[in-house]
Amino acid sequence: MVIGPCGAGKSTVSGKLAAMLDLPLIHIDQLHWSAGWVEGGREELKTSLGSITAQDRWVIDGNYKGSMDVRLERADTVVYLDYPIPLCFWRAVKRVWKYHGRSRPDMTEGCPERFDPEFFLYIINWNRKVRPITEALLAKTQTPILRFKHPDALEAWLNSLETTA
Repeated sequence: MVIGPCGAGKSTVSGKLAAMLDLPLIHIDQLHWSAGWVEGGREELKTSLGSITAQDRWVIDGNYKGSMDVRLERADTVVYLDYPIPLCFWRAVKRVWKYHGRSRPDMTEGCPERFDPEFFLYIINWNRKVRPITEALLAKTQTPILRFKHPDALEAWLNSLETTA
């Protein structure tokens, strides 16, 4: 499972891992959102993820702390993109610019990218609000956690996987 702040690059990394390891790729955003930015319920998401994680092989990207326990129970590895918030914020701005008015490949069709002040506040407040919850959930798991503090470290790890595959 791949987690980290919004804008860290979870979907990109998940796509690379899925391709390298020949694993099915699931974007939680696609499970959680319906066209028109209609948000699904927590229990509905947990049920969907329960069916997916019951399979032996998958890569799932997304945080969604309310369903993290379902994924942690079955994940063999957590890839944590624990990047600096200014980097994530900048990447999110670039993503909005790139896809503005269109749905991203990792998002539900009918959810066009847009400038959303609440989304950017969520990123800015990640360390204060979301990180403590994420860290508490991770502290309870026996699942190995690969924590990357910088994109260069992640790239080095991905390159090492390519050479051993």
